[in-house]
Amino acid sequence: MVGLHKSEFESPVIRWIDSRLPVFTLMQKEYRAFPTPKNFNYLWNFGAIATVMLLMMIATGIFLAMNYVPNTDLAFASVEHIMRDVNWGWLIRYAHMNGASMFFIAVYIHIFRGLYYGSYKAPRELLWMIGVVILLVMMATAFMGYVLPWGQMSYWGATVITNLFSAFPYVGKYIVTWLWGGFAVGQPTLNRFFALHYLLPFVILGVVLLHVAALHITGSNNPLGIDVKSPQDTVPFHPYYTIKDSVGLCVFFLIYAGFIFFYPKFFADADNWIPANPLQTPAEIVPEWYFLPFYAILRSVPNKLGGVLMMFGSIVVLFFLPWLDTSPVRSARFRPIYRVTFWLLVLSAVALGMVGAHRPQGIWVVIGRVATLYYFFHFLVLLPILGKIERPLPLPESISRPVLGGGPLPGGVAAKPMEKA
Repeated sequence: MVGLHKSEFESPVIRWIDSRLPVFTLMQKEYRAFPTPKNFNYLWNFGAIATVMLLMMIATGIFLAMNYVPNTDLAFASVEHIMRDVNWGWLIRYAHMNGASMFFIAVYIHIFRGLYYGSYKAPRELLWMIGVVILLVMMATAFMGYVLPWGQMSYWGATVITNLFSAFPYVGKYIVTWLWGGFAVGQPTLNRFFALHYLLPFVILGVVLLHVAALHITGSNNPLGIDVKSPQDTVPFHPYYTIKDSVGLCVFFLIYAGFIFFYPKFFADADNWIPANPLQTPAEIVPEWYFLPFYAILRSVPNKLGGVLMMFGSIVVLFFLPWLDTSPVRSARFRPIYRVTFWLLVLSAVALGMVGAHRPQGIWVVIGRVATLYYFFHFLVLLPILGKIERPLPLPESISRPVLGGGPLPGGVAAKPMEKA
């Protein structure tokens, strides 16, 4: 018939649907036959893992929202009601609570993999920048979700973090008043945080779809960091990487299940099992672990406005990373000096996380300032200079040669070809 898409599927039902709405043809093209570099390692699993965790968070969040009451007098009790009285409520709540941490673990590994293998370089600059937007929206969503149980750490965490915006001259107090919906953290704050926490995951899902679309336009990077030169360098996404992603996902979910069933409060703060009390400040106000490096950067600067700008700047600098790194070589496998600086960056991030979990006194102040200094030094000074002075190792001629046993190894030594059977 005129105007209908020509579908090649054998099933008459699928062919009837696909001829009128070619979703199956699209899935076949983008997720089954999509050509993918044949040398992916298991670090490439974490994009798929993060996507599954996002869907898990949305599903569990919808069920929790059915029983949660966004009222300052009832919010804490409604969470306890979910845990004690709702059928399988404890499981859904622990899956959601620990799922946030597992989601951030997957995303942070995904980001550092991109940093190591140069996945932010041309032609994938926009792909990388969309990923940074996802991180920002994730952080906003997680912060608002942490406020909802309305425990001591929820209340005082919201008070401290929202007060940071007061550091901005002229507009700061108006921003804080708008966030609070009044002149203190209270009922209007809880209402808007609940509404936004429910909405933003769907925004994240939409941005993830843009991220995937951009990936399918530019193609995937690979551990060698070289472009696909022939069809022999690729394999269809299915079944090769659907199976590989499934294996990684099973291992990840075993760890996730271990936290849910055996250590459900591993990532939680004991103070948040105490109802919010505006008249009693906790001895320590500590954010969730995935915010600790940014919290440490904030506290490492003596000036409040300077600390806030540095904290936000630590994420903003990632937007400009494709242009800060001037090296034409992507993968750290062939950049011996950059490989060392990368692991120093990882060390500084871990150190900042540890600093954020301790009081800003003694040796922790020194470690925090040194780690903060190196973080910005790495992106703003080292990367532009390394691109000019570093001598990369020779790159393989193609993706296929190292996979099949030929071409130069990362150490610059030629590999022996595989013997024929």
